[in-house]
Amino acid sequence: MLHSTVTLPASFQRRLRGGIIGGGEGAFIGSVHRIAAELDGQSQIMAGAMSSDAVKAQRSADAWYLDRSYDSYTKMAEEEAKRTDGIDFVIIATPNHLHFPVAKAFLDAGIHVICDKPMTFTLEEAERLVEIVESKHLVFALTHTYTGYPAVRQARAMVQRGLIGSVRKVLVEYNQDWLMEPLEKQGHKQAMWRTDPSKSGLSNCVGDIGTHGENLLEFITGIKIKSLCADFTSFVEDRVLEDDANILLRLENGGKGTLVCSQIACGEENNLNIRVYGSKGGLEWHQQEPNTLIFKPAGKPWERLRVGLDYMSDDAKSGTRTPSGHPEGYLEAFANIYKRAIADIRRVKSGMPMEGGYPTVYDGLRGIQFVHQAVASAKAGAAWVDME
Repeated sequence: MLHSTVTLPASFQRRLRGGIIGGGEGAFIGSVHRIAAELDGQSQIMAGAMSSDAVKAQRSADAWYLDRSYDSYTKMAEEEAKRTDGIDFVIIATPNHLHFPVAKAFLDAGIHVICDKPMTFTLEEAERLVEIVESKHLVFALTHTYTGYPAVRQARAMVQRGLIGSVRKVLVEYNQDWLMEPLEKQGHKQAMWRTDPSKSGLSNCVGDIGTHGENLLEFITGIKIKSLCADFTSFVEDRVLEDDANILLRLENGGKGTLVCSQIACGEENNLNIRVYGSKGGLEWHQQEPNTLIFKPAGKPWERLRVGLDYMSDDAKSGTRTPSGHPEGYLEAFANIYKRAIADIRRVKSGMPMEGGYPTVYDGLRGIQFVHQAVASAKAGAAWVDME
């Protein structure tokens, strides 16, 4: 359980020290990581290599009042590992092409890693990172944020308890409109690297938001995707990577699904939704109204389950910070990933086994496999391909 007692050496009964790579000026996700890491008072960000530009890196570190700023992640990993007051974990908030080398550098230095998704740039890097993590007794957490929502964890608990029966069909959609225009040609930092194959990888839309849909489906149902058929489109002229994808899914238990993701869906903000249909009932969750889970039992009225109330599962309750009726959302869900990962870092330090409960290197490998195979399917004219 998340709140199990951890007996720590006296030297470790303190707030954990964190560092960050990337996330400097002009970045969105860096500040989100910092807020999430520090929300529960369990850690504080102390050091960073926040930009490849040394001046910008120092300026970003000064804006965060960090104790130490570095001009490279390799130097930071080396120096922090030597310090008696060095960081306990590092946050990787860089473009995708840097995830693997940064993670490797810090794991090799004996420092725990919390990484943004997708986990790596290539499938080969993902497989290698699994080997590295397995060879170390260190925490590697992946920030698939949506698994941190209490209502999502309630949905998983209900599937595990058999309340919806056997899963037959899953519909996932994640629609945005922020790339409707060619922002990459207008100097927009996020658009520039996400649409650039040399920094984003094989995919833009599926790698960025489609992997969240894949992870959410497998997290809630406990069932892996067996095969897929993907259709990619780049609607914006001269855009190399896709900005829209429609994917048919076959699940390992014989169930079927669809995953739709788009960044050119006019009028949509961050519209992530999932519907799970079983032989006894259905579940429905909407990220833009995250405190409600809809339960559709066969032959009975629908139920609106609300976060923070006594009937929710212990897993859902453990991720809830505010009284019922008070909005909880993205930052709190993000912080739940950190809460569980930090608890495991403390366990490792005390010689106890990890308990998990957050996305790991194996979830990261699944995500990269999903991207790799979706791209392969799309290039083959929407042919069916196996996930393995």
